[in-house]
Amino acid sequence: MNLAALMLADSRFPGGGHVHSGGLEEAVARRAVTDEPSLRSFLVGRLRTAGALSAVFASAACRGRYAELDAELDARTPSPAQRDASRVQGRGIARAARKAWPSPALAELLGVTPRPHHPVIVGVLVGDPFEAAQVVAYHAVTGPATGAIRLLGLDPFGVNAVLARLAPDIDEVARMAADHADTPPEDLPAPSAPGLDLLAEAHDRHRHHHDRHHSEEVRLFVS
Repeated sequence: MNLAALMLADSRFPGGGHVHSGGLEEAVARRAVTDEPSLRSFLVGRLRTAGALSAVFASAACRGRYAELDAELDARTPSPAQRDASRVQGRGIARAARKAWPSPALAELLGVTPRPHHPVIVGVLVGDPFEAAQVVAYHAVTGPATGAIRLLGLDPFGVNAVLARLAPDIDEVARMAADHADTPPEDLPAPSAPGLDLLAEAHDRHRHHHDRHHSEEVRLFVS
């Protein structure tokens, strides 16, 4: 894996991913995730849906076609909260990438939009379809896993063991995504996750309710 891929996969990279739980916070609030087994189920579901969608677009972004990919990913992300979370993370990565990896490809992407979707900018920066897909598939599960430690007080060693056992699944998703690197944007797969969309919208409503009315319930994550 190249250095850009390793840095982007690192939670310490200043892209803002640490403030996103991928719907896990709302799932915890609704008691859908309470322990390691239910966390694993949540992570597998997220990887196979939202994670697979992101992986496909990260792979395709290695080939260019940024305006088309931007529009198609918007169309495949019905939740406004999810679209915004993707673009917020993409913008955070762009700020760091301008310093770390300036390139004509990055300039072209940011000329299309200063708030690129997270998987699209990862694909541009990593360049290799399989490795780019690995990074975003990994992100799809590490954010919620980290959130579970903070929100539920789960054993960090146990949670990391859950993540480690997902390695074959992550690679399988990445291989599938890489197979679509040259697929026209309009024909890319569109795995959906209505449950995650509903969790994202519910979390967004609760977060803004707190902002306006100072509710006693405090949310730790933006999404």
